[in-house]
Amino acid sequence: MFQTIKELVDIANSRKLPISEVMIQTEMETTGKSRKDILDKMSGQLEVMEKAVERGIREDIKSRSGMSGGDARLLRNYLEQGNTLSGSVLLDAVSKAMATNEVNAAMGTICATPTAGSAGVVPGVLFGLKSKLKPNRDQMVAFLFTAGAFGFVVANNASISGAAGGCQAEVGSATGMAAAAAVEMAGGTPEQSAHAMAIALGNMLGLICDPVAGLVEAPCVKRNAIGASSAVVAADMALAGIKSIIPCDEVIEAMYRVGRMMPAALRETALGGLADTKTGRALKKRIFGSDAQPSMIKER
Repeated sequence: MFQTIKELVDIANSRKLPISEVMIQTEMETTGKSRKDILDKMSGQLEVMEKAVERGIREDIKSRSGMSGGDARLLRNYLEQGNTLSGSVLLDAVSKAMATNEVNAAMGTICATPTAGSAGVVPGVLFGLKSKLKPNRDQMVAFLFTAGAFGFVVANNASISGAAGGCQAEVGSATGMAAAAAVEMAGGTPEQSAHAMAIALGNMLGLICDPVAGLVEAPCVKRNAIGASSAVVAADMALAGIKSIIPCDEVIEAMYRVGRMMPAALRETALGGLADTKTGRALKKRIFGSDAQPSMIKER
């Protein structure tokens, strides 16, 4: 059992195991379930993610509010033109992250990783890297266990809740989880996964949670897109040998402290940030009427 990223990395190194395997064994020890049961459950989560990605890319999805939907397909069309600035792998991940969150906003089925509002980053990166790394199904399931191991530490030592810690706790955590998992799937070491997590999360510190009209749509969908792109870049940096000056556990601790310092208006209440702009207030009024209160319209 591990409580910190350092302990996780030390266990992986001492047992000569990938982080994904450490997480699988931890699940077996703590739940008493068989390896097959645990793998089957995660495989089921992978299927949910895959269906959400495909639906978001192929269907004409729109949320009931009208604030989100169709952007993933726009990006796919742009990508297929072959004249992008940031490259096909990166934009593939970004489009699939957006697709997942557009499905969430349209009340479709997604896998919270670690939350519904941040559900696009991990599958976006996983399926975005599929064409590059060509993982088999077992390796894709392992990716999710690696992401889960890092998310486990964040959830137990800090927060994954936007209401408690801002969007840094949601999309920030998801970005770090995806970066760490991408490193392992690309053949990196446990230490490099930890550095990728630290680099990714460290650059999300202070990210507020300010859902327009209290709905998990704007800016949430596009924040997942940026999270996916940051995860891929952070993974590349770690694989290149770049290290985080601040150890991963200390970055997680810093994120927790920053979250506690945030005023309530910047923690999912729809009272600050983009939600409190002229257009944000107008959208809220259009969707819910002038009498709507943030507590009445919060979608989570």
